[in-house]
Amino acid sequence: MYTLYFGNKNYSSWSLRPWLLMQHFGIGFEAHQVQVSGRGAHDGHRGYSANGLVPCLHVGDFQIWDTLAIAEFLAERHPGLWPDDEFTRARARSVSCEMHSGFGALRGAMPMNIKLRLKGVPLNAEVQADVDRVAAIWTEARTDFAGDRGPWLFGDFSIADAMFAPVVWRFHTYNVALPSVAAAYRDAMLAHPAMRAWEADALAETIVLPSYDAVGEAWGGPR
Repeated sequence: MYTLYFGNKNYSSWSLRPWLLMQHFGIGFEAHQVQVSGRGAHDGHRGYSANGLVPCLHVGDFQIWDTLAIAEFLAERHPGLWPDDEFTRARARSVSCEMHSGFGALRGAMPMNIKLRLKGVPLNAEVQADVDRVAAIWTEARTDFAGDRGPWLFGDFSIADAMFAPVVWRFHTYNVALPSVAAAYRDAMLAHPAMRAWEADALAETIVLPSYDAVGEAWGGPR
């Protein structure tokens, strides 16, 4: 039996990834939602996560932290989490790792906040470059790899979709303009039943983190 410790659904972008992945593939788990206080490790989490961060997956008493490590562990136990074809799988892994380790300008400028719906403003060069790269990844995956197997990045839903799910919410919150193929993928992800369930729970939360909410005016206020 798995136990997943994860943070606030409105703010915790990293927590969304394993939760969505396990929901999509029907991998059962006991959910333990905890309060996050902002960015970075926190001693309050160390009783259930050795690195002081969430998400953290427990398998019995054994802990697995970091979203990509959790995803890879699950992929070893459950079929279908990565594409079957070796080259498609390699590309899916490449873009997942790129998302995991990069896009700092985008993350910093657009903290995840599902409750906000902002008008959007022109982006600075660094943030725009990150947006353009994400759009290029989505467009290439959908155009060159997905075929007619489904609406996800590589046709069938995979770890890659879970890794980019927080960016889908960021683009939605901050009203980021996208080219057509990338926009269609964003919309498909927003319509995913598990993404809608996560959103409903996020909207019902009452915890407020001012550092996340303060970005509204800089982004043109509410739509």
